[in-house]
Amino acid sequence: MKISFVIPAYNEEKVISKCLESVLSEISKNNYDTEIVVVNNNSIDKTSEIAASFNNVKVVDEKNKGIVWARKCGMDNSTGDLIANIDADVILPEGWLKKVMTEFEKDNNLVALSGPYIYYDLKKYEQALVRFFYYLNYCTYILTSRILKIGGALQGGNFIVRRDAMEKIGGYDTTISFYGEDTDIAKRIFKAGKVKWTFDLPMYTTGRRLREEGIIRMGLKYSINYFWPLIFGKPFTKKYKDIRK
Repeated sequence: MKISFVIPAYNEEKVISKCLESVLSEISKNNYDTEIVVVNNNSIDKTSEIAASFNNVKVVDEKNKGIVWARKCGMDNSTGDLIANIDADVILPEGWLKKVMTEFEKDNNLVALSGPYIYYDLKKYEQALVRFFYYLNYCTYILTSRILKIGGALQGGNFIVRRDAMEKIGGYDTTISFYGEDTDIAKRIFKAGKVKWTFDLPMYTTGRRLREEGIIRMGLKYSINYFWPLIFGKPFTKKYKDIRK
C-alpha cells in the first residue's frame, strides 16, 4: 500500500522546510512505499524553490487559489493508494506514519482517518482552551457519526483518505474556499466506509490563525462550519483570511 503526502503551500518559505524534514524523517524510519507532493499555490516567495531543494519531493503548480484546489491538484499528481492531506506549517510527530499505515492495513473498511492538532507555539492556557474545544468536537463527532449517522469528522491538515473512496464520491468540492472543506469530505466519504477521528493521531502545527483571529472566535467559526455542511450541504462561512507570519 502506497501513501502520498500532499502538501498545499502558499507563501510558506518560513515553515515548509520543517514540515518536509519531519515527513522525510518519518519515512526514513519506516519501510513504506511513499511519495511527497508539494502543491505551490501561487506563492510569490521562495516556497517552491525550497521545496524543490529536498530530495524525493515533487513540486507541482496550481494556479487556482485555494486549499481545495491545491488538495485536488495534489491528488491528481500523486499515485498513492492513501492520500495524506497535511499542511505546510505542520510537523509530524514520531510514530505518525506507522500509526496511519497500521490503522489502514488492519481495517479494509476504513476510508478516512484523522486526529487533532497540537498548537506548539501557543501558551499553556491557550492550549488548554483548544483542548476543551476538541473534547466538545469529539462529542459531536460521536453524535453525528454513531448516533445520527449523517457524517464523520476530519481535521483539515491532518487527515488521510483512500484514493478509491475519494474517486467514488467525486473527489474534492472546489466550490468551497476554506472553511468546512474537511467536513464536506467527511460527510460524503462517510457513505463509502468507516471514518475515524482519534486523539491517538496528533499533529503539531502553528497557532498563527488562532492568535490572529482569536481562539474562541475561531472555535465558534470552526464549529458552525462543521454543522452547516452536515445539515445544509455547504459551509456557512464563504470567505477566509490568509494568515502568514
